[in-house]
Amino acid sequence: MLKGLGGLGDMAKMMKQAQEMQGKVAQMQADLENIMVEGVSGAGLVKATATAKGELKGLDIDPSIFNGDEKEVVEDLILAAIKDAQAKAAERSQREMAKMAEDMGLPAGMNLPF
Repeated sequence: MLKGLGGLGDMAKMMKQAQEMQGKVAQMQADLENIMVEGVSGAGLVKATATAKGELKGLDIDPSIFNGDEKEVVEDLILAAIKDAQAKAAERSQREMAKMAEDMGLPAGMNLPF
């Protein structure tokens, strides 16, 4: 199609690949909003659910921990569960992006989305 135009044919091919990559990254970002991870603390007494993008979606607290004298313990357990969920979300996001980069033939360790 662009034969005889030298490097322009390669440039068009590169631009097409860049657009495809951009589309795949956008799709992955959307997918991360639907992947759920769960953070846990207090041996499962507090559970926080978040998207792989780190957005908190739910909190489940076992009623047995509600004791007025232990308010600070409950608060600490809630924070710990949320932090655990956020850490798992970040880890899952990185895994998904690395998998996509590998599928696209990009070098290992290349961080997406740039």
